Amino acid sequence: MCINKTGCPPSNCAAVVRGDFRSVCRILVSGVLAIAWLAGACPEAHSAESAYQVVRNVTYATRDDGELKADIYCPAGTGPFPAVICIHGGAWFSGGRYQMMLVGRQLAERGYVAIAIAYRLAPKHKFPAQIEDCQEAVKWATKSAGQYKIDAGRIAAWGYSAGGHLAALLGVSDPQIKAVVAGGAPCDFRQLPADARTLAYWLGGTRSEMPDVYRSASPAALIKPNSPPFFFYHGEADNLVPLKQPKDMIAALKQAGVEAQLHMVPKAGHIAAFLDRQCIEAAIDFLDKHLSKAAAKQ
Repeated sequence: MCINKTGCPPSNCAAVVRGDFRSVCRILVSGVLAIAWLAGACPEAHSAESAYQVVRNVTYATRDDGELKADIYCPAGTGPFPAVICIHGGAWFSGGRYQMMLVGRQLAERGYVAIAIAYRLAPKHKFPAQIEDCQEAVKWATKSAGQYKIDAGRIAAWGYSAGGHLAALLGVSDPQIKAVVAGGAPCDFRQLPADARTLAYWLGGTRSEMPDVYRSASPAALIKPNSPPFFFYHGEADNLVPLKQPKDMIAALKQAGVEAQLHMVPKAGHIAAFLDRQCIEAAIDFLDKHLSKAAAKQ
């Protein structure tokens, strides 16, 4: 999460190669999409296709300006399976559900229904539109459990970057979420300078102008003793979102008695950590622990 005090939203971001914040994020998103497309096109990726089915462009909600779509990665078998709401990044103003293709595929191969969602974007749609869409996706998954072989009592959230933030916020705001995986996630906007306009395009103003909004958008401010367990992963060399963000939230979660852990990727930046397959496997191991049928009965 880049922080500065000047410019109109979104402002220039010195922390990210001194470029425009929006342009930098577009480059990052484009890189992720290209890599995801190449991975999906390779023969090895398709060799596992029989292990799951992908149902694309499913409408999970309808808003005034159109339908919100999801891609559903359904494991083979009768189920019911635990489900994971997969939330893409893009600084809340860009990106798409295709970014979660690699994660969705690996989840399905491991016996999870992965629901990769689109959501409304800034600056047209300010906060809390994005988290409202994520909450609607949870409701849809519950209502559609029979059709997509979902165990509605075992739903998790997974996201990266802005998606990691939304997954974390979903975890502390929606009791249906039983576990959270948050990668490269901004967690506490109360740490921004009071007059920084970096996120005004999304949050509607500066922190001094809208302190309640900044707090409501901060997962770290909303932790409760009954919050679900959290798995954070983060690049050690991430210059876009400071490592301090998940570390501080982990400390707050543990203080509240909530299980939380951090998987750090050595020397990795923001995108390298997102693409780290060991992180994905470790995160799914974490979900196995907390979303197994035995865990659900406890």
